[in-house]
Amino acid sequence: MKKIFVINGGQKFGHSGGRFNKTVSEATVDFFENNPDFEVRYTDINDNYDPAQEVENYVWADVVIYHTPIWWFQVPHGLKKYIDVVFTEGHAKGIYHSDGRSAANPAVNYGTGGMLHGRQYMITSSWNAPKEAFTLPNEFFNETNVDDGALFGFHRMNAFTGMTPLESLHFHDVEKNADIQRDLGIYRDHLTKTFITNKTSKHEHLLNCDN
Repeated sequence: MKKIFVINGGQKFGHSGGRFNKTVSEATVDFFENNPDFEVRYTDINDNYDPAQEVENYVWADVVIYHTPIWWFQVPHGLKKYIDVVFTEGHAKGIYHSDGRSAANPAVNYGTGGMLHGRQYMITSSWNAPKEAFTLPNEFFNETNVDDGALFGFHRMNAFTGMTPLESLHFHDVEKNADIQRDLGIYRDHLTKTFITNKTSKHEHLLNCDN
């Protein structure tokens, strides 16, 4: 049974009620709870949380799924605080033990001290920016995609713990042209491809190798 830890980073703040990411997060929990091959835990960063329990959730999980809006080209301050608090709590308790370097040769091996090797993570993000802002010449993001641009640091943060990425999914133009049913359909297809279809394909490949 695969263990999934879902984190809703859709913060309630200012004019944002966090509804889009809350809906996507609940769809994630529903997807896995309705499949007997998975067990799921869920945290909403808007609720009170126990840092020690959150560390245990990371250590328990096979896959961590983050849902976050992007505010001013970064994750919301509530999600950033959650990471700061939980990862600090997780020092030498399952998330990381050091930065990976040794006193003998401090110039190398930075970022190799994580304790979550063997785990994976996935990110969904939601944007006011249309997808063309990332792909068209002379548009705002200079043809740099989300994962290599605004979320580059977030990906390296997860790599620091030892986790490896699954394919991200990014929702664009959600303030002016949101279509939650369309987006949920796209997202469920993404979950099916990532966790069900790929699993079936790998199983069939192993069976064929045995024949």
